[in-house]
Amino acid sequence: MMGPAHSLSGAAAWLGVGAAAASQGHAMPWPVLLVGTLISAGAALAPDLDHKAATISRSFGPLSHGLCAIVDAMSHFAYRHTRMRGDSSSRSGGHRTLTHTWLWAVLIGVGFSALAVTFGRWAVLGILFVHVVLAVEGLLWRAARTSSHILVWLIGAFAAWTLAGILNKPGNGADWLFAAPDQHFMWLGLPVVVGALMHDLGDAITVSGCPILWPIPIGRKRWYALGTPKVMRFRAGSWVELKILMPAFMILGGLGATSALGVI
Repeated sequence: MMGPAHSLSGAAAWLGVGAAAASQGHAMPWPVLLVGTLISAGAALAPDLDHKAATISRSFGPLSHGLCAIVDAMSHFAYRHTRMRGDSSSRSGGHRTLTHTWLWAVLIGVGFSALAVTFGRWAVLGILFVHVVLAVEGLLWRAARTSSHILVWLIGAFAAWTLAGILNKPGNGADWLFAAPDQHFMWLGLPVVVGALMHDLGDAITVSGCPILWPIPIGRKRWYALGTPKVMRFRAGSWVELKILMPAFMILGGLGATSALGVI
């Protein structure tokens, strides 16, 4: 899928998590619901770090472009050295390989949680800044494309500073799910995992599929492109994505939000 649909799916998924958590007696304070939605929307773009032409490669100028080139090479290396007989030997890049797996999503989420717990407020600010910028690039892509990167970065910095301050206030969610003083903000890794997995699932219903289950081998392939039956797949950016999936994500997100906040 394209960036806007990925971000919408990530946002809708976290709002759904909020609804599920509320039903199980772990209701999210509204700052957790808001921050998690933004992080998940941003994280839903992050698996495309292996693609030098993706939205994320442009989001932070030369820094993100260089990082994408490194991740692309690393992903291609991982593919070449772990492929099995059934996997293609003619792949020339790393797109839709390492960063499009469940293992990558979990490891990245754990890493962000560890950063937040270890370094506290400053790590939280960094995590929020990066993901808010990505969320703006994904959810408000038309405006972001016609604006300067500096403006988007300023929006990300302001939002990160404001939201981190709100979360730090008692009862606003720094200790959601993890109440011990040394576990505050540990939950920040969860929307990262949710967003990354939604990206993978979104790619799985397109023509190429997605190797979500790596490194678990399926048949003669370790990089098996999991997906729906081929007759149900579509090309990224097609009318199915624009006219059906994106409106569906908006509706599901709205329902999740109202349920998570106890409105319905």
